[in-house]
Amino acid sequence: MKDSKVEKSGYHHGDLRAALIAKGLRMLEEQDDADLSLRALARAVGVSATAVYRHFPDKEALREALALAAYDRLGEAQRAAAIGMNNVFDEFQAMGRTYVRFALDHPALFRLMTSIPGDGELFDFDRDQSDDQAAKLLRAYARKLAGKGASPDTIKTIAMRAWALVHGLAVLMIDGYVPRDEALIDAVVDTRALGMHRG
Repeated sequence: MKDSKVEKSGYHHGDLRAALIAKGLRMLEEQDDADLSLRALARAVGVSATAVYRHFPDKEALREALALAAYDRLGEAQRAAAIGMNNVFDEFQAMGRTYVRFALDHPALFRLMTSIPGDGELFDFDRDQSDDQAAKLLRAYARKLAGKGASPDTIKTIAMRAWALVHGLAVLMIDGYVPRDEALIDAVVDTRALGMHRG
């Protein structure tokens, strides 16, 4: 009987987990992260709390899944922004600007994404299989920009420098230290500022 709500909602197998994540992301846009509970999410989706606990044993597991999904959305937006650019430098620049604008357009998601502790291995370039789309893009473009024969330290430095730039600007604007200004985003997030541009 506990699964009757799941059956009525029409969720089967992996569909419920995807639906919970999608609804959780929408709820985060509307309320504070602290108010997002597993039971509230269950009510919003129309399933039993037991069904939710099967996918997320606790709130932290839910938050981690939502953060990963948000990073994947960021990665998708970055890929789209890079389409049609003239070269790898312009692509990387467009993705960096998209990072800042994504953070400003989705501050609640951004705060969640950056509140999940890292494992210290974001810049471990020997692994790619388990990370989110945004992290994979960052590493892939750092390799491209470093060029053939570049040392691992050079590649990591490029990735760290780029992320520090866009993340720092996003935080400054979200926290009100710098006003949101589209022209300023374009001026600050420039591959020339990273010392990687041809010419």
